Amino acid sequence: MTTQSTVEPFRTFAAVAVPIDIANCDTDQIIPARFLRKASDDPHYARFLLHDLRFNADGSETDFVFNAPAYRGAGILVADKNWGCGSSRENAVTALVANGIRAVIAPSVADIHYSNCIQNGVLPVRLSEQDCATLRQQLRDGPGAEIAVDLETQTLTGPDQTSYTFEVDPFDKHRLLNGLDDISLTQTHDQAIAEFAAAYAVRHSWSA
Repeated sequence: MTTQSTVEPFRTFAAVAVPIDIANCDTDQIIPARFLRKASDDPHYARFLLHDLRFNADGSETDFVFNAPAYRGAGILVADKNWGCGSSRENAVTALVANGIRAVIAPSVADIHYSNCIQNGVLPVRLSEQDCATLRQQLRDGPGAEIAVDLETQTLTGPDQTSYTFEVDPFDKHRLLNGLDDISLTQTHDQAIAEFAAAYAVRHSWSA
């Protein structure tokens, strides 16, 4: 069986980054619960990301940073501590993907949200609180500035060309580099599974 995955491999990525100055930004802020029944192919799905921060009740835009022209189309978020806390909803990551977000940089990322990021091809980068604060300040000072991430070397380059290193679990790194979700990861073992099944059938055949 051919290995298939809808996850785009993550190797190097450079994009405009947007500062999100919200500590403990939970998954209900990332995507409110009333949108959880919406399918990811809903034409309005991208609007659900940080919806109640980005839009007024009448649908008009707020002055939230994500709406500023310089940050439109941002592919990286630089957040504050405890990003993605709260409920375990995977939609909080699929909403990121729908907006073209490939990396989230924060001092800490909630464990389940972190795993959901890996599953969906989004790289969660953990840097110190000071480093994240520095990056957010640079992004506020220079709206539209880019950050570059190299997963292979585990380095990140800020708007001022300062280089940072980050840690990532080797298995998570392997999955991201190869674009493997849970299904495609299992499919990489198809031959071993088939060989086991064949041997099992011989050992436990009714005709034996």
